[in-house]
Amino acid sequence: MPPARTGVADYSAGLVAELRKTVTVDILPEADPRYEVSIYQVGNNPLHLPAYRAALCQPGIVALHDAVLQHLHLGTLSREEYIDEFAYNYGEWMRDRARELWDSRSRSSADGVYYQYPLLRRLAERSKAVVVHNPGARRMVEAAVPSAKVVEIPHYFVPPALPQETDRTRSRLGLAPQEVVISMFGYLRESKRIGPALKALKAVPAARFLLVGQFVSQELERALQPALKSDQIIRFGYVSESEFWQLAGITDICVNLRSPSAGETSGIGIKMMGIGKPVLVTTGPETERYPELSVIRIDPGEPEAEMLAHYLRALADCREMRREIGGRAARHIVEHHTVEKAARMYLDLIA
Repeated sequence: MPPARTGVADYSAGLVAELRKTVTVDILPEADPRYEVSIYQVGNNPLHLPAYRAALCQPGIVALHDAVLQHLHLGTLSREEYIDEFAYNYGEWMRDRARELWDSRSRSSADGVYYQYPLLRRLAERSKAVVVHNPGARRMVEAAVPSAKVVEIPHYFVPPALPQETDRTRSRLGLAPQEVVISMFGYLRESKRIGPALKALKAVPAARFLLVGQFVSQELERALQPALKSDQIIRFGYVSESEFWQLAGITDICVNLRSPSAGETSGIGIKMMGIGKPVLVTTGPETERYPELSVIRIDPGEPEAEMLAHYLRALADCREMRREIGGRAARHIVEHHTVEKAARMYLDLIA
């Protein structure tokens, strides 16, 4: 829960607030046998280890924010524990593969091979139900445990409570009235495709790039330092919720890519769509629920760089295109991603 600086913490707080309009909700630091049903919020981060362990100790409903738990295990298990967990998921004959992955774990955040082994079996087997936010995550869970009860509940959106003072914020950052702002928010890791996004800025030399968030890896930050020194870039670290909405308000285009994907639905992407911003997402099952032209899809792999440059240029040059895509995005979010709908679906599942 907040003040933890994670999207899962923000999600949990908003869900609890909505559920408490209908039922009593207690927030627990660990499993408690007095409760018939507990909801465990689990992601691919060592911060979620207590929730993961509690979900195994006393099975309940797991809300799986990342369908790949590989990095959670790499960050919390010993070498032998990791190899045993890998063998439990994929068979005794895979122990050598587990040893290779463990020994090369320093590249696990960028190497797609790690995302091919979600290590979900134990959690999915034990849980009464698994909540996911998109079809890609559903398929990962069902591949790990075909008998698992999986329920897809769309990641919710709550409109900002504070007004977005766009003129004042733009003035504070020294932005000209018509200057196009391209933004990227959140924890900055290789899978968010920061390097390709920085290279694509050459296609829109008149635009400014707002990079907001903390680097997960010092090595990645050092590698990108030459590009980060560009005058095009306005850099922020972690920002408060109110500051996020101010920066979101001045954004014209949001780059929100994920490759390789851990099966997550981006809460930031949902927020930006909800306030009517055009968002560039990676093509894949995680984003397939979004209607055509409510987002811009960028194919991963070889086409990525060219498509990214092309669409950044097109969106920067055409305000009407930005307005149309953003409007479609906002209408989709209003119809399918309200917090009221999400809470009702949780309550139906609990019942």
